[in-house]
Amino acid sequence: MKVSSTRFRGLKVYNGKAHLDSRGAFRELFIKRKIKGFQGIFWCMSKSKRNVVRGLHIQKKINQAKYVSVVKGKIFDVALDLRKKSKTFGKYFTIILSDKNSKSVYIPKGFAHGFMGMDKENYVVYSNSNYRSKKNEIGIIWNDKNLKIKWPTKNPLVSKKDKNNLTFKEFCKIHLKN
Repeated sequence: MKVSSTRFRGLKVYNGKAHLDSRGAFRELFIKRKIKGFQGIFWCMSKSKRNVVRGLHIQKKINQAKYVSVVKGKIFDVALDLRKKSKTFGKYFTIILSDKNSKSVYIPKGFAHGFMGMDKENYVVYSNSNYRSKKNEIGIIWNDKNLKIKWPTKNPLVSKKDKNNLTFKEFCKIHLKN
């Protein structure tokens, strides 16, 4: 597994390798010693159809680092830097993760995260460094005009909850005081 750094401090891409033969495939998803300090304690799996957008989600008080992989399908993955003192504050990182390219991404604490399903069926597995806290869940609207994220669809399927997420400016005004 090769590790690639990004211009976002702490955000890394893990390039795995799928081993294919007549029986099927084998892929290493996570190697603990490759991610210094990350303790994945809460594992989740989501299944999304094509054009489903989830996010951009963040836990406001009990922040989470995430390690994200796709075991079937392909997603357009987005991480938005919300760390006030970061050189990349307010900037976003995108990557295509798929079962075919065997890439995973480590997103440190302080980022909002979201993705869009690109295949008919998309299974995403992710590990979180903290448990989910429903009362601390908030989000930033996926299509915020000020962020200018270039999502690969014009007609996404978005949950009612995610349609009511905050704009980036609203998030900053409410949650990043000082």
